[in-house]
Amino acid sequence: MPELPDVVVYLEALAPRVLGRPLERFRLGNPFVVRTIAPAPAELEGHEVIALRRMGKRIVLRFDIDDYLVIHLMVAGRLRWRDHGAAVPGKGGLAALDFPTGTLLFTEAGSKRQASMHIVRGAAGLAEFDRGGLEVLGADLPAFAERLARENHTLKRALTDPTILSGIGNAYSDEILHAARLSPMKQTRQLTDTEIARLHAAVVTTLEAWIARTRDEVGDGFPEKVTAFRDGMAVHGRYGKPCPVCGSPVQRIVYATNECNYCATCQTEGRLLSDRALSRLLRHDWPRTLEEMEKRK
Repeated sequence: MPELPDVVVYLEALAPRVLGRPLERFRLGNPFVVRTIAPAPAELEGHEVIALRRMGKRIVLRFDIDDYLVIHLMVAGRLRWRDHGAAVPGKGGLAALDFPTGTLLFTEAGSKRQASMHIVRGAAGLAEFDRGGLEVLGADLPAFAERLARENHTLKRALTDPTILSGIGNAYSDEILHAARLSPMKQTRQLTDTEIARLHAAVVTTLEAWIARTRDEVGDGFPEKVTAFRDGMAVHGRYGKPCPVCGSPVQRIVYATNECNYCATCQTEGRLLSDRALSRLLRHDWPRTLEEMEKRK
């Protein structure tokens, strides 16, 4: 799923292409991608985009009639910039927005169709999409600490919960926790002041570094290779590969359709966190430490 750094760069690429320009035509490849009934997509045609913003992982276009187009890419949704009038792809094509400068295509890989568009009127309509999470890049340490302490959750849950912190998902939470040298399963109310400060610093530096890196990769173009698995990531998507800091193999916790990646040496004092699938299967044979795992190989 595109997260804060990806959405920021999407918005930066969209700005010179759509800001101050009218939407000439709103073409639907899949009518179900628009999850609202009114205003209708055609009502945006002929009106200028006067502002762009991010709401968590959502991209918001504001039009001069005070209508908002809210785009949620979810896991497999992507935006593509093509020549004016480009056809909506037959496979995975959701919608096309034609501007004088070109066409913005909205596509989604796979068949789940989770990506969505909502068209809402006025600030009150837009407010329904505000999950209330703290905007971490604009928050100081006291505000960050206060938000973490409101409820007791694992750090993995706290970082990815949009009602707690805004814009962080599975991929960058792994990278943040590795940079902070903290276990994904540690409880928020167990953190010391030093650990909270370290986590706050890791959030800011990790997100800013990936914004800068993505921005450099895109240049004056448009983001085309948005993925949760990036070259240069320390642990996310690197199960079994060496940690770039200590060389220990990256570990994982599998849950639902995702997995959490971490380095046992850097983050959990060498302890292996319980993997639901394997630990239930192996029970007492499940290794508790990296050393024990190496002995069993």
